Amino acid sequence: MTPSKSEFSLDEDIDRSSVPALKVHPSVLGQYGEGLFAGGVADMDFKAPPVVLDALQKRLDHGVFGYETVPDGLLPALINWLSVRHSWRVDPTHILRAPNVLNALAIAASLFSEEGDGIIVQPPVFFDFFDILKENRRSLISNPLMLENGRYCMDFEDLEQKASDPRAKMIYLCNPHNPVGRVWTRDELRKLGDICARYDVLVVSDEIHGDITFSNHAFTPFSSLGLEYAANCISCLSPAKSFNIASCCSAFTVISNEGLRQAFQVENSRLTVNKNNAFASVAMEAAYRDGGEWLEATLNYLERNVELVRARLKDIPGVNLIEPEGTFLLWLDFRGLALQPDNLTAFLREKANWAVTRGQTFGPEGNGFARLNIACTRAKLDAALNNLANASAAG
Repeated sequence: MTPSKSEFSLDEDIDRSSVPALKVHPSVLGQYGEGLFAGGVADMDFKAPPVVLDALQKRLDHGVFGYETVPDGLLPALINWLSVRHSWRVDPTHILRAPNVLNALAIAASLFSEEGDGIIVQPPVFFDFFDILKENRRSLISNPLMLENGRYCMDFEDLEQKASDPRAKMIYLCNPHNPVGRVWTRDELRKLGDICARYDVLVVSDEIHGDITFSNHAFTPFSSLGLEYAANCISCLSPAKSFNIASCCSAFTVISNEGLRQAFQVENSRLTVNKNNAFASVAMEAAYRDGGEWLEATLNYLERNVELVRARLKDIPGVNLIEPEGTFLLWLDFRGLALQPDNLTAFLREKANWAVTRGQTFGPEGNGFARLNIACTRAKLDAALNNLANASAAG
């Protein structure tokens, strides 16, 4: 029997160090980081939905783990999820599998641009975007977001200028945006799409956080805007963030443009990245089919965590919350402390016992900021905020 919302164990304090979890591993926290609040790596401290755990246990009990095809129920579960939650009706023939979203972004860069070509990004933005460009020898074209009255927005005038550069072949869109927490509106996405279509710039949309949005902020899949927008887009999806199954799931691309899709399919085959993992398939099908109630309970819990951070920061001078619209990652503005980036990192680590993601890793626009993961128990978050308050008071 599926637990009710009140019965999901989101307040359970689980020892992540009992498995090789990246979030608490010395490679992330450092040699002496055992006592730090692990608020960096973007996963949740919550157990996966009970429906996922039950499905995995049932598959484990079968005991035979030979080669498998895609389960008959997986794509229908995904298609129904996208239709019901996001009003996006996807043709199943437009869906391709991928090992993960970053792999899909890298393949897109390799297929649809040449070495030296430019890819537009909108910093401060997920740092792996920069790594993909560097490792694939693509040029970074920066279209920084603008922070206006405490809220980030796109600089469309600058985007038009950057997109008109003949070197610009594609844009990596982060929708919703990591780390600033914006859930882009339909109007914003249309403006971006119109500019990109005008200059033949392909939109590659990372939508891994699409299910994690807060009250009054609806996620709009870029390709759901209309046929003309979908024809110039590769949408990259995964249940990794939504259901905290990053280590046992894969990803999907949705590509309505037949030419782009065929090229992607050929490349998937060439790289042999189109194999199936039994546990990934089982986890994803269960999550998309029956995980909605757990997700709603988790979103409610995350919103209460945001309220806690908002309330506590009112009493900590020099630290401001950039109001989030989605994701479980908060973008905190520490510029009021007037610390250089390295000094801010030292303050947070040595004084507040915080191991969070440094703002500068998201581009120079992130200097003076840090990204805080709030997908943890409220008690743990409250203790971390106490430490920050004490560190701030001590000066």
